[in-house]
Amino acid sequence: EAAMPPYLGESQTTAAAFCERARPLLTAVRDPFQLEEILPALDALAPGNTAAKAALDIALHDWVGKKLGAPWFRLWGLDPAKAPVTSFTIGIDTPDVVRAKTREAAIYKIIKVKLGRSPAGDREMIEAIRSVTAAPITVDANQGWKDRDAALRMIEWLAGRGVVFIEQPMPKEQLDDTAWLRARSPLPLIADENCQRLADVPRLVGAFHGINIKLMKCTGLREAHKMILLARGLGLKVMLGCMTETSCAISAAAQLSPLVDWADLDGAVLIKNDCFDGVTIVEGRLTLPDRPGLGVVKK
Repeated sequence: EAAMPPYLGESQTTAAAFCERARPLLTAVRDPFQLEEILPALDALAPGNTAAKAALDIALHDWVGKKLGAPWFRLWGLDPAKAPVTSFTIGIDTPDVVRAKTREAAIYKIIKVKLGRSPAGDREMIEAIRSVTAAPITVDANQGWKDRDAALRMIEWLAGRGVVFIEQPMPKEQLDDTAWLRARSPLPLIADENCQRLADVPRLVGAFHGINIKLMKCTGLREAHKMILLARGLGLKVMLGCMTETSCAISAAAQLSPLVDWADLDGAVLIKNDCFDGVTIVEGRLTLPDRPGLGVVKK
């Protein structure tokens, strides 16, 4: 699966073109188990195209797991019981709609809220959620806070209202301002737009407390796994995120979930046309199926 929000510059046309470009390389593969040879070669075919590359990565991982007769969490030596709860996302909306959506998400143990429009609007969103639930909240500011002093005041306000962390508080170009904010913030700061690929991780030490990893940005499971291990070695927290995805890509990411601190893998429950069965959410927690590969089957 390649999930391609328009703002990332990929489309069905570009993904199909990349897969055609990859066809000769894949056709020439003698041993499909050699993912450490195949996937870097695919990555080198063209810049960008990360979602298309993720689709091929996901398919190859699923094939290998099925041939070995084991789910990937087991091949990585992970305990599925350690999979975290996943947050449920509440988008920017009117207070009445926000309260209604929060009530509908009662099974989730943590709520993710999008902020970044204005100080008054951000406070209104939080107060609307707090009026109907005491569940922990994570905040995604979506690069919306441009002034570091104002951002610090908002984070200090949020710290008193059950917020767990702040995702991408400032524009990715303002890394120095984010580092200033990190030194003063009472809450952890998690990189999203600043964290795309493996090479981004080391430069974020000192500017963020942790990183958000998305398969569609980092080219898939192989690189996501390496990003997690590198982040741990650098003392960074780790979050697994997603785009609007079916249970195919969500179940792929969930194979790594026992390794991370937080998960935001609610993409499949936000759509009405999910054509796969895979990972499920039971009382807010990711529950991985004990099926080989990615554990995904067609409905």
